[in-house]
Amino acid sequence: MALDKIDRQILCCLQKNARMNASAIGEEISMSVSAVIERIKKLESSGILKRYTICLDEEKLGNDVLAFVEVSIEHYKYNEVLKGIREYINSCPQILECHVVTGNCDILLKVVTETMKTLEGILNGLKDVNGVSYTRTSIVMSSLKNEVSPDFSKMVD
Repeated sequence: MALDKIDRQILCCLQKNARMNASAIGEEISMSVSAVIERIKKLESSGILKRYTICLDEEKLGNDVLAFVEVSIEHYKYNEVLKGIREYINSCPQILECHVVTGNCDILLKVVTETMKTLEGILNGLKDVNGVSYTRTSIVMSSLKNEVSPDFSKMVD
């Protein structure tokens, strides 16, 4: 599904406030409520709009450590290791993201946790996954930008 200007405006409204109702969106972009609802349904059914969610302030929740963990795996066991890593990350709620990547490592994890001690436990559990050969961890000192998707307000014509 190709996005037009109106779709991008609707997505921009929902990015600012996922709870914004169709009436408020319609007012903002000068469109009828029924047309907005129809557009949103199309965005949902096409899979472009995957979910509505909230953005938490991890520090206020007591999660003071944000880290990116690079994981290298033994390639002769690639699929087996991926299965083990998938099982581990699904059992560990502090691992927010997991990406198979190119470059110096094979997998990149985003981890948010309460303390360095908790992070240490997560890393030790990861190293116990059969076939994980190496990890390297970068601790985030501060974040200059933290978005979940592109800012559609800057993409609207």
